[in-house]
Amino acid sequence: MDKFDIIYGKNSVTEALIAGNREINKILISKNIHSDAKVNKIKDLAREKGIVFQFVGREKFTPYEEFNHQGIIAQISPIKYLALEDFLASKKDKFCSLVILDGVEDSHNLGAIIRTCVCAGVDGIVIPSRRNVQVNSTVEKISAGAINHIPIIKANSLINAVQTLKDNNWWIVASDGNAKDNYYDIKYDDMNFALIMGAEHAGVSKSLLKASDFVVKIPMQNNFNSLNVSNALSAIIFEALRQRIISAKK
Repeated sequence: MDKFDIIYGKNSVTEALIAGNREINKILISKNIHSDAKVNKIKDLAREKGIVFQFVGREKFTPYEEFNHQGIIAQISPIKYLALEDFLASKKDKFCSLVILDGVEDSHNLGAIIRTCVCAGVDGIVIPSRRNVQVNSTVEKISAGAINHIPIIKANSLINAVQTLKDNNWWIVASDGNAKDNYYDIKYDDMNFALIMGAEHAGVSKSLLKASDFVVKIPMQNNFNSLNVSNALSAIIFEALRQRIISAKK
C-alpha cells in the first residue's frame, strides 16, 4: 500500500465515507484503538456501503508513523481530478468562484486552503500539474475531510486555464503584495471570479499577474508584509463571501 494512497485519522475517514465520492478499498483499524463513537460510526458506515474493514496489529501502521493516523487508515483510489471544461459546463445558474494556486508547495498549506474554500463556499480549486503540491494523505488529513466536498481541477497550463475562464466571462483577481488596490475595494458579488494565490517565497508569476483583471493586496501594518498563503486566502475569500451575503439580503 502506497502511503500516499491512504486517508488517515477518524474525521477524514468518516468524511470520505459520508461523501461517497472516493473509492475506498479497505479500512484498517488498530486492535489497540479504543472503540469510541467515531470508530463505531466508521464501522457502521463501512458496513452500510459494503466496504471491508479489518482489525490489525500495530505493525501494519509502522510505515505510517509520521502521520497522526489515530489507529485508522483507509486505502483509497487516487483522487479524481476534474477538467476545467467539465467544471464550467456544470456551473451555469449562479455567480461562482474559483481559487487558482500558483506554486503552493506545502501539503499543510494546501490542506488548510481546501478547508477554508469549503467553509467559504468556493466552487472549485485549480492546481497546476507541475510545480505545485498535489493531493496526498497529508493534504487529506489537514483538510479534515473537506477535500471530499469541493472539485479539484488540474491544469497543465495556468495561463491557458485563465484564458479559458476569461473566454467564459470570468474575472481574474490576483493577490500581490505590491498591488495598488486593496482586496476589499473589489466588488465580488456580481461576477464569476477566480482568485489567484501564489506561494510565499515567489508570489503569483508575472505572466499570471499580467493576465489578471484585478491585482489586489492585503494592507499590512508595522512594515511586516508576509502572510501565510492560507491566511491571506482566508481574508480575501471571506470578504467576497461577506459581499455576496449582503447582496442576497437586498
